[in-house]
Formats: sequence, C-alpha cells, structure tokens
Amino acid sequence: MLSKYQISLLKSLQQKKSRIENALFLVEGYKSVVEFIDSSYQVEGIYYTAPFDPKMLNLSHNINLYAISATEMQKISGLKTPQDVIAAIAIPRWPEPANSDLKEKFSIVLDGIQDPGNIGTIIRTADWFGITDIICSTDTVDAYNPKVVQASMGSLSRIRVHYTELTTTLPKINLPIFGAMLDGKTIYKTNFGKEGLLLMGNEGNGIRPELQKHITRAVTIPRVGKAESLNVAIATALFCSEISRSK
Repeated sequence: MLSKYQISLLKSLQQKKSRIENALFLVEGYKSVVEFIDSSYQVEGIYYTAPFDPKMLNLSHNINLYAISATEMQKISGLKTPQDVIAAIAIPRWPEPANSDLKEKFSIVLDGIQDPGNIGTIIRTADWFGITDIICSTDTVDAYNPKVVQASMGSLSRIRVHYTELTTTLPKINLPIFGAMLDGKTIYKTNFGKEGLLLMGNEGNGIRPELQKHITRAVTIPRVGKAESLNVAIATALFCSEISRSK
C-alpha cells in the first residue's frame, strides 16, 4: 500500500504548483508510459493495478515499481476512468534554446497558447513531422499539464519544450521567423528553406504586437470558405506539412 504522503504527493501533481515544486509529472496509460521508458526522460516510479503485468514494460534498467489497489489508483489518477498503469516522470531542465541548437531545422514557437488540447496536439504534430523543439512564451499552458500529456499520446517523450521570454529570446536566434498572420503571404507560394522558426499566436488574439516586429515573413493559409479562423493546432499541422513538403 502507498502511504498517505505518497498518495497526497501523486494526487497533487494534477496541479501546476505542485509539479513545479516537486519537478514531477504523471503519465497515464500503457502506451504512453512505454514511450517515456524508452526516452531520455527519467522515470521516477511506475504504479500499476492488477491484472496489469509489469513484465509487459520490458524494463532494461531499474525503475521503482509499485503494485497498488484500484482505490489508490482512483485517488492519484486525473481520469474519470483510470488506466491500469501510471508513471511519475521527472520534469527535464532543457537548456535555453540557442542559435546553434536550432540551425539546419525548423522549430515551433508558441505565443500564449492556452488550451491544453491544442498544445498536446501541436506536440504530437511536431513529433510526426520530425520537429524536436517547441519554444513557448512563459504564459503558454504548461506542457506537463495532465490534459496536455494525454493529448500528446506519448509524443512529449521525444520533444523538448522550452519556456522563455520570447521578446528577449527571439532576437538572439539568427534564423528566419515565419509568423502565422491573416494578412501574410500564402504558404503555397512560400519558400520556407531548410531552417527557421514557425511562430504561432494565441487562439483569440494571434501573435502579440511586440513579437510581430521580429517576424521575417508573415505567412497565412488562404481562406476559401467563410470561417473566421482556424484552430491553432490544425493551422500548425498545415504549416508543418507545407514546410516538410518545401524541404
């Protein structure tokens, strides 16, 4: 059985403050847990309920395993219907994104994205297109939020998510910045080249004015119908697809 302290700690990781204080987050479900076991992330502990067999995890190194009751799993899970395995993962401390680390590839920059589902989908999209770095403004939703982790479907295990003050970081990165703007040039006639940053703005307000001045080229997905805007996660996927095709 888990102690009251252990249950309280794991349960508290549903909250951002506790995740920051303990430098831990939770990953739920067999597939996602396996993705993190096979990644560079540090797995602090795995909690499972019968009839799950921990041998299914094929652990190649020592990780603390805890067989717990269904009641305990219910207490620590953030899901209405808990999975039968949860892992506690150490939050990595990625270095400040430097120009040398971002050369010869594309990275995504997120300015004030608030919806956890959008961030999770963007992380999954980045993984699909081989993008390894996402640079976020400090007010972008926490990538280790349980809803983000669930939506990323394990892709977070392969993505470095950086949080920084974009107004000071972007000028230091000597790469083209392609900003998603309604009045930009169509992506279908844009030569993206082999490297750069794709800057996506807040769901309601777009890219904040103080960041727009750093945009090298404003680009857009041309509208054919009458919808006012595109969901930011869908728009990011379309941009990534065109960038990939251009390369």
